[in-house]
Amino acid sequence: MTYFASVFTSVEWAVGLLWLLAVVGPLVYAWRTSTSVAMGVTVSVLLGSVVQVLWGMLHQWGLVEVWVWYDAVLVPSRAFDLAFLHTLVTAGFLHAQNDLMHVLGNVIILAMVGVPLEQRLGRGRFTVVYAVGLLGGSITWALFNSGSNIPALGASGAAFGLLGAYLSGWPKDEIPFPLILIRPWPVVFIALLYFGLELLRALTVMDSGVSSGVGHMAHIGGFIAAYACLPWVAKGGPYELGVLDGGPIQQSAVAQRLQQVKANMADLRAEEDPWTARGLAVPKPARGPLRHLLEGGDEPDTRLAWMEHLANVVACPACDAPLGVVERRSGPHLQCSVDRQHVEWPSSERA
Repeated sequence: MTYFASVFTSVEWAVGLLWLLAVVGPLVYAWRTSTSVAMGVTVSVLLGSVVQVLWGMLHQWGLVEVWVWYDAVLVPSRAFDLAFLHTLVTAGFLHAQNDLMHVLGNVIILAMVGVPLEQRLGRGRFTVVYAVGLLGGSITWALFNSGSNIPALGASGAAFGLLGAYLSGWPKDEIPFPLILIRPWPVVFIALLYFGLELLRALTVMDSGVSSGVGHMAHIGGFIAAYACLPWVAKGGPYELGVLDGGPIQQSAVAQRLQQVKANMADLRAEEDPWTARGLAVPKPARGPLRHLLEGGDEPDTRLAWMEHLANVVACPACDAPLGVVERRSGPHLQCSVDRQHVEWPSSERA
């Protein structure tokens, strides 16, 4: 058995080590800083491909000769040898230097599908699902091509695994994805479209007997493996399977809107209530809600709830008309239903 590393030149060693740092670095950083593993994987795949392009440039200049990743790519005929078991994983962080569109396609799925799926699963469970998709794709390809000596590489098996896992867990979530237009699409549509096209391509290759140069069975294997394992992996996780709540992307938008409202809300303790401002005693039914508003009404939802309660128990101090609550950019406002000049509380707006 020949290990190409034994004949590396100093430049080839440098390229190989740079690739290892580019791949491992983002993953370690993401884990140690508790940031998104999906984005860590995306950056890892992208930077690894950049180093491979660098090798191609050095090769054109005559500075390197040995393709330094031969012992890291998946060769089906040797894939299950003990010395090459690592290639079931390492091949998923390699791409062909002349096929940057393939890299871009994988990066789009890893980022735009992986990030919301990680928000559903949590970092640990997402990592398990990604590994299952990666290994499922590699093992499926090796089994279907057991006698082949042709190297296989790419993150597509893992990327398709993310599609399969998301379809299995939360098919009705909508996530932004570039299909004709970059807009929110249902996960069930994205996943089944990709899987259906890939299945059609695989059947076409099997029928014609002519290789397309793409590992279609690896894509299908990663998809099915992650789809099947997701219910077990997600058990006990932060979200119930199939929950209909708009999805993590829409939840993030709602949270951002609430933060903007909170930033613009006036301090109720700095303003007189509608009764005190008119020299009147606060009605007894209003005292409790007012106290709660002054003590804990600094969140938009809490302020809205107590203002609605206040509007239900008292009337306008000027005209005895019903009070209402109006939601504005600066949060909820208590207002007279007849004339807002009678009651508009809080009256101040924050820029």
